[in-house]
Amino acid sequence: MKISELGEDRLIAQLTASLGRSKDVVLGPGDDCAVIRMTKGEPYLLLKTDSVVEDVHFLRSQSPAKVGWKALCRAISDIGAMGGHPRFALISLASPPEIEMAYWTQFYRGLRRAARRFDVQIVGGETTRTRGPIVITVSLTGTVDKKHLVKRDGGKPGDAIFVTGRLGGSLGGRHLTFTPRVKEGIWLARHFRPTAMMDLSDGLAKDLPRLAARSGPGFAIDPTKVPRNRGCSIEQAIGDGEDYELLFTLSAKESAALERQWRKAFPRLRLTRIGTLQRKSRKGTPLAGGFDHFRID
Repeated sequence: MKISELGEDRLIAQLTASLGRSKDVVLGPGDDCAVIRMTKGEPYLLLKTDSVVEDVHFLRSQSPAKVGWKALCRAISDIGAMGGHPRFALISLASPPEIEMAYWTQFYRGLRRAARRFDVQIVGGETTRTRGPIVITVSLTGTVDKKHLVKRDGGKPGDAIFVTGRLGGSLGGRHLTFTPRVKEGIWLARHFRPTAMMDLSDGLAKDLPRLAARSGPGFAIDPTKVPRNRGCSIEQAIGDGEDYELLFTLSAKESAALERQWRKAFPRLRLTRIGTLQRKSRKGTPLAGGFDHFRID
């Protein structure tokens, strides 16, 4: 069977099914980050690796500084989605030899800007040659207190489903300039501790079913409530992907308090309740769209 027939989620599930896990591994494959138990009393260690590939995640004609920002911020977004603080990064570059040095100088300018903004130290990495395309891999560590760790698998039937910001239209340029919701993720983990949370990288159509599947319940949303960027249709908001907003669930009884306190803490960032987790999904048309690396449409 070709991996194009499996799709990304089934591929990962099959490759990782037989991996062992020591007692120090709190959480392995299947969430935004791996979670490692360190010395007693110390915060958990978060581990994340992420790649961006030319002609998949960016074009060579686009600003290399913005590509650098995106490369690091994608991994930072995953740390924030678990309520964590990003810490140390390794950057690996696979570059065709004919690329001008100016390209990588500008790339690192964007990389450093993201690192300064989110208090990340770039401490090393690797360079290698390739005939193409360009491939950039970021490995990032983070930390989170045990009591503030938020995973994907804690949602329960009746929990409200929320998203931050607005969705859709990322290919217009926002996929290179988005702001990871680290501050918001940490605030949520400390003040409300969502029952489940992840960042929206592959689109609501892909990521909401993933979150629901990890938690066990199904879900029901009102598509008309999905917050959209200007000029985007409901279908684009649900299916475009690369929004890097937070998707999370919270008990219904806490929802009103969250919405009140959110407006005070983040008056410029929208928070929207779009649906509810259920014991099983309502019958109807599945969410359409979202990104899968291996599906060939």
